[in-house]
Amino acid sequence: MKYAVKLTIFSFFLSAFFYSENAFCQENNSLSQNQKSEFWSKVRFGGGIGLAIGNNYTDITLAPGAIYDFNQYISLGFGVQGSYVKQKNFFESYIYGASMIVLGNPIPEIQLSAELEQLRVNTTYKDNFGSLKDNFWNTGLFLGAGYQTNNVTIGLRYNVLHNDNRNVYSEAWMPFVRVYF
Repeated sequence: MKYAVKLTIFSFFLSAFFYSENAFCQENNSLSQNQKSEFWSKVRFGGGIGLAIGNNYTDITLAPGAIYDFNQYISLGFGVQGSYVKQKNFFESYIYGASMIVLGNPIPEIQLSAELEQLRVNTTYKDNFGSLKDNFWNTGLFLGAGYQTNNVTIGLRYNVLHNDNRNVYSEAWMPFVRVYF
């Protein structure tokens, strides 16, 4: 059941994107240079970079993304993510995947979001007795709200699919900072 809901949500967003994209095409499916420039003028790039280094601990994350502004109220975007996390003499993890986000701005200062994220998690736990591998897919559906000023949004999001026993994130609630240029 969960996978059917995820697939339905993903299909809806993907269909909305391609339907809107086709609306910009001429009847003969050829775009003039002016129209191509108009499309790219509505695309913004951004993402996140993370680095945490501590007492025998390392966490490095790179998550680029792009969004397309349909108008001043609605945007749709896609991103990829890669992370390396290691706690010396305990575990090492490689996390990678993709995400899709819909942003809504009912007023310029408020940004609402829905983000579907699919991550592959490959973790190896190590101790004095050997090692254990734990590899799984993690799906997150985040609903969020934030305060936006210029290209920066600061807010809070909630993972409605959070599972305490099998999740990349320790909590369902997460603060966020988004930057798109």
